[in-house]
Amino acid sequence: MRFSERLYMAWWCWPLPLIGAALLAAEVHMGYPGVRAWLPYVILLPLAALLLLGFGRLKIQVTGGGRPELWVGDAHLPLRHVGAVEVIGKGARRRTLGPELDPAAFVVNRGWVPTLVRVEVTDPDDPTPYWLFSTRHPERVAALLREARPPLHPDTPQTPSAED
Repeated sequence: MRFSERLYMAWWCWPLPLIGAALLAAEVHMGYPGVRAWLPYVILLPLAALLLLGFGRLKIQVTGGGRPELWVGDAHLPLRHVGAVEVIGKGARRRTLGPELDPAAFVVNRGWVPTLVRVEVTDPDDPTPYWLFSTRHPERVAALLREARPPLHPDTPQTPSAED
């Protein structure tokens, strides 16, 4: 494993859903005694917490070894099919996810993570033009992908481009 990151939900995203679950439980309770007094809280608060934990289940990985791959969640891309790699900062994020987004792209966006990485897919059999995914360490991921990919043009010497 060369890189691994789990995109947990930020702490400031937790209070509102938990307060909403508590208010919903209070509405079901409505002052009645017995099971209706405690059961909604026992069910709804842990359910909200499990949903919030589930949002943080996404893992970004770059593996090494004989067959290195980029993993985003359950999807994987062999690094031999990685083309140009671009870091998308906070300023270009909205444009990249809006009018510039290709509908055929593989996109994994987490709103609480401010930066993205765009990875061109060079596999001729893959209809996906590029992957666009959130990461908290875009420069590190981009450097690993650039280092592990094959030369972009085998006939010409490798020179840094404006995208790199």
